[in-house]
Amino acid sequence: MKNTVASPRIDLGLFFLRLTGCLLMLYVHGLPKVFHFNEELTRIEDPFGFGPYMSLIPAIFAEVICPLFIIAGVYARLACLPIIGVLLVAMLAVHPDWSIAEGQFGWLLLIVFTTLALTGPGQWRLQRKAAERFA
Repeated sequence: MKNTVASPRIDLGLFFLRLTGCLLMLYVHGLPKVFHFNEELTRIEDPFGFGPYMSLIPAIFAEVICPLFIIAGVYARLACLPIIGVLLVAMLAVHPDWSIAEGQFGWLLLIVFTTLALTGPGQWRLQRKAAERFA
């Protein structure tokens, strides 16, 4: 059963989680990959043998495009899935030898985006306004 009346504090908390998690993802991971694309092509790990280009493009999609959708609250649950996927690949396939302490930022981001995938974006989102126009 869907709860249609949520506390405004819950919506504020979900907005804060979306905004801060996405800004961290953009600043630390996404934008450096875009601004230093050619350099990143020489450094990116290729855990599945697809080549650096086919490893970097999905990472940029997950770390730049998806956070913008999540901040706006548009298809936020769906936009969390590529981020979760990239984080799982990074933590389990690329850096399996990292301790919890070494990978804590990745694990915390995984917790943030899994939480958002489970809860949804809350009421403070653009998609809600668009959906109300057509209801």
